[in-house]
Amino acid sequence: MYLVTAREMQDMDRKTIESFGLPGLVLMENAGRGATRMLLETFPDIQSKTVGIMAGKGNNGGDGFVIARYLHQYGAEVTVYLLSTIEKTKGDAETNLRLLSPMGIPVIELPDPSHFDRNRRRLDDQDIWVDAILGTGLASDVNGFFKDVIDFLNNSGRPVFSVDIPSGLNSDTGQPHGTCINASATATFAFAKSGHIHYPGFCHTKRLGVVDIGIPKHIVNAVAPFQQLVTFEMIHSGFRKRPPDAHKGTTGHLMVLAGSPGKTGAAAMTSLSAMKTGAGLVTLGLPQSTNQVLETLAIEVMTEPLAETGDGTLAEASLDGILRLLEGKTCLAVGPGLGLSEETGSLLEQVLLNAEIPVVVDADGINLLSSRADLLKQISAPVVLTPHPGEMARLTGDSTAHIQRNRTESARKFAVESGVHLVLKGARTVIAHPDGSVFINPTGSPAMASGGMGDVLTGIIAGLITQGYSPEYASIAGAFIHGASADGVMEEKGPVGIMATDVMAAIPEQFFNIEKRNVSPYAKYLPCHPGL
Repeated sequence: MYLVTAREMQDMDRKTIESFGLPGLVLMENAGRGATRMLLETFPDIQSKTVGIMAGKGNNGGDGFVIARYLHQYGAEVTVYLLSTIEKTKGDAETNLRLLSPMGIPVIELPDPSHFDRNRRRLDDQDIWVDAILGTGLASDVNGFFKDVIDFLNNSGRPVFSVDIPSGLNSDTGQPHGTCINASATATFAFAKSGHIHYPGFCHTKRLGVVDIGIPKHIVNAVAPFQQLVTFEMIHSGFRKRPPDAHKGTTGHLMVLAGSPGKTGAAAMTSLSAMKTGAGLVTLGLPQSTNQVLETLAIEVMTEPLAETGDGTLAEASLDGILRLLEGKTCLAVGPGLGLSEETGSLLEQVLLNAEIPVVVDADGINLLSSRADLLKQISAPVVLTPHPGEMARLTGDSTAHIQRNRTESARKFAVESGVHLVLKGARTVIAHPDGSVFINPTGSPAMASGGMGDVLTGIIAGLITQGYSPEYASIAGAFIHGASADGVMEEKGPVGIMATDVMAAIPEQFFNIEKRNVSPYAKYLPCHPGL
């Protein structure tokens, strides 16, 4: 399911009006009618309520004026509060505003704080608010009078229904522009916007409905939105059922380079998660002093003790042995618990430059690459990086706060420039590919806020690639299955105290559901209702 940026949506609207010939008034009418349908579904007793439509003078307000007409015809007591004057309203919004007077729908002009204060008693009497103040084109912080109005609605104690996007929310990043409406529900038009899905935007949007306003498919294809929301159908369509004559020799052999003193658990969880994902064989290359520990932690995994540094991390002397071990393997996973020795970093560099199979890099592997970021452009094999925001910040030189405010943009830019598949972990994991396409994963929850979760994800992605799935599909499906596994455990045990090994144990059930096309466990992960 596409997610669009403000610019993409504006481009679709413009092409629909100018090249296809569907008037803007028709698009506005379709938007208002569809939003009213969701409003009535959200508040089935609205006929007994007073409804205030807080509207700006632009097209977002125009959508609100259409809603006012339909609510009036339905029998609701509706009043429009215009945060401007009628004379300053132009275009399609003005046309729809002028239709209200003949219908007897009150329009109260509130162009400034003094007018707002004089109407305060009437404003306080509204049972439901429709937010039609600011649309998806907002690019600067909300302040002054508009900020006061948004704060009033948020503090009114009344439910607020937002039109297209909660006013004040950045439709691309999901970050509030200083302040933002806290909606009870939101009706958006044509496509969900990425800001609806990302946090904290999702918390401001709440229940989201997508209204079909008539954008033709050929125009959507011409604009070609670069983002999609990951869905169960997307995962199912790429899944291959295992043939009845499958055996460990036909389901791939993964090589893992991981572990160091104090971090053997990371190596074990990555290796075992790959096996839980279906990899036929896993060989774990590790510092020789940790071999005995790993043999007891991961009994299904083959271990290969390798030369180590004085700190107990993998040494450059192990390079030839690693290259021999890579022969016949179908994927390499490297990084979990690897340590940050400079010599280990030099070894990693040589391994990556010589790799001829897809490579998944996580954790310490990413941290070691942060001072060698240009190396990524020299690697001939496909590379998947799975950083958390802090690791991403080290890779890019940006702050963690900047990464979190611009998750899609940061991931996409790095993936394109470095030629890698990048899985930026966190709430709403972002999967970006070298071709500029981006996928937003809806699964996952606060239950995953514990150590080792990333090691499990690395194992899942690597385990999929090991079985012959493309790095593109493995990155998307891996993130989806990882989050769904954790959510399944949370539903059984609650959100606190879930460990990475609990999530690892739940992986096979997700594959069973995918194979059997058991959609029901995943229905809750679609954060919007399309097709209103």
